Amino acid sequence: MRSDQERRHRDVAVVLLAVNSGFTDAVGFIALGGSFTSVMTGNMVLIGLSAATGNGTLAASCGIALVAFVAGCVVGARVAGMHVSDDPVWPPAVSRALLIQLGLAVVFAAGWWACGGHPDGDWRRVWLAVNAVALGTQSSAVQRFGVPGLSTTYLTGTLTQLMIRLTSSRSVRSIGLSGALLAGLVGGAALAGALLRSAPDLIPAVQILLLLIAVTRPARRDALTATAPGPGTALDGTLAELPD
Repeated sequence: MRSDQERRHRDVAVVLLAVNSGFTDAVGFIALGGSFTSVMTGNMVLIGLSAATGNGTLAASCGIALVAFVAGCVVGARVAGMHVSDDPVWPPAVSRALLIQLGLAVVFAAGWWACGGHPDGDWRRVWLAVNAVALGTQSSAVQRFGVPGLSTTYLTGTLTQLMIRLTSSRSVRSIGLSGALLAGLVGGAALAGALLRSAPDLIPAVQILLLLIAVTRPARRDALTATAPGPGTALDGTLAELPD
């Protein structure tokens, strides 16, 4: 029972990370030079188009995002490590990597607010790079879970698996997480677009909030399960009823 609960809390956390990915990608595309911070396939396509059209500005932005994302992947892989057979549902190393991402979000927040929510010139590329490093770190950290196909950044494979499962007449439960990840990505992008138009000062606050919840939710559940009574006690089986 506890493992199932831990997996549910992990799944909620990774959906929040997908919301953050869509949110941050939209910020990068709209406000930081027309580049993505996690969709590197899209950036590589844009680099190719830039070469054909002679758009050096766009090529530079996409190239910076690409290099920064790769650097973040290296950081995430070194901190989070690789999945091992006796890993808990939420390895502590994942939280350490996400705390690095949270620190980068705080740095971005300071810069974003310093320029009044409207960065320009070279500062756009600086904050694009910071966000790309952050999402690269997140992307590698999620791989520590060792769940085949689980990602919070590159979701084309998730969409493909969702369609395969649907056409194979799988149960709704088996496609729930994939659907939630995709919905989270789209919802995050929509939220960013709305805030960039009406309340740009809230952009960093949303990123920080999403990451705080994603990091602390599984850790809080681990603390509850660690102190829960064992089988046969009067409180056995009540853990599922504890409020989040």
